[in-house]
Amino acid sequence: MNPFAVNALICARYFLRKRRNRRRRRYHVHPILVERLLEGEFCKLFSRLQEDEEKFFDYFKMSIRSFDELQARLHDILKHSNMFRAPVQPIERLAVTLRYFVTGETFKDLHFSYRLGASTIGEIIKEVCKKIWTLLHEECLSIPNSQEGWLRIAAGFENTANFPNCIGCIDGKHVRIICPKYSGSLYSNYKKFYSIVLLAMCDCDYRYTYINVGAYGTDSDSNIFRRSSLFTKLHNGEIILPPPKPLPHTTEPLPYMIIGDAAFGISNKILRPYARSNLTHKKKIFNYRLSRARRYIESTFGIMSNKFKIFHRPMNTSLPNTIAIIKACCLLHNYIRERDGYRIQDTLTVLGFDQSLNTNSNNSRSGDTIRDKFSNYFVSPAGSVPWQDTCIF
Repeated sequence: MNPFAVNALICARYFLRKRRNRRRRRYHVHPILVERLLEGEFCKLFSRLQEDEEKFFDYFKMSIRSFDELQARLHDILKHSNMFRAPVQPIERLAVTLRYFVTGETFKDLHFSYRLGASTIGEIIKEVCKKIWTLLHEECLSIPNSQEGWLRIAAGFENTANFPNCIGCIDGKHVRIICPKYSGSLYSNYKKFYSIVLLAMCDCDYRYTYINVGAYGTDSDSNIFRRSSLFTKLHNGEIILPPPKPLPHTTEPLPYMIIGDAAFGISNKILRPYARSNLTHKKKIFNYRLSRARRYIESTFGIMSNKFKIFHRPMNTSLPNTIAIIKACCLLHNYIRERDGYRIQDTLTVLGFDQSLNTNSNNSRSGDTIRDKFSNYFVSPAGSVPWQDTCIF
């Protein structure tokens, strides 16, 4: 017999047997999912939640007014049509996404409560995150584009943190992830877990003014900052900062500065604390005053992670989706903060994040000079505060 015919018969027999042994799908749509419009959590609970402002806030971590405004703005771009089955409505898509952020549950958990397929929930969350970023990032999360905007931020830090000429606090935080395939040790940080870094800057109202998401867990804050668009714009003069101004009750102008922790290299744009060895009284006072102002970025991370429990566990989505989720959470944090404020207990702990590693020891001579002038001011009668001496011992 022709060998080609033999091979064809063998292949035909193999595929026929495989087809017979293939497990047939019992349902086109599982009966549990068919009952979504009657038994799903959204249909049974949402209308009841709207009758109680406090319960609604506990469920979605935003007020009814803020939710209604957000879903109204997203309605048209989240609307789908389907000739064969009823599509998931925009308001339910938003509700599922927010509940995923708030609870930190897996797609499988939400699959049983909302009566939606796990893969469908994954696609919904991915789409909603991207639409939220596209629609709102210019409005709710952007660097000030005028000197007046920077001056408002500086005035806030001077009034609330007693730190003049400060235009923001910057820090990096590790967000836990499941190790991406074929990534080796790129995402393994110094604490021996896998992460990507969220580098963020905030104002004194616990709002993000800049974020950079997705750097490897092995990267240091300083290196991430040097590769960021914020660093590029600062050094290219694309960001319009106010001219140097004398500190209160002094005459020598000093530039407006961003404050960070010891992980950042000091420069004429960044102030960092003095090294902890052999600290003089003046240096201790400066470190205390800088730490007192820098707590705003720690509190901002804490408010967001305590609001969105998704940061309390490793994110098990693909890397692009994880980045989209983090960006959407940062934006929603600002959106909620501007409309609903915050709860003071949310500022007391920072859960779901870990400090980035200090791997940079570069010093700038001009940055050292500026830092020394700030430290001299903080121990002078013009710049000291009554309680500072009791806080450093």
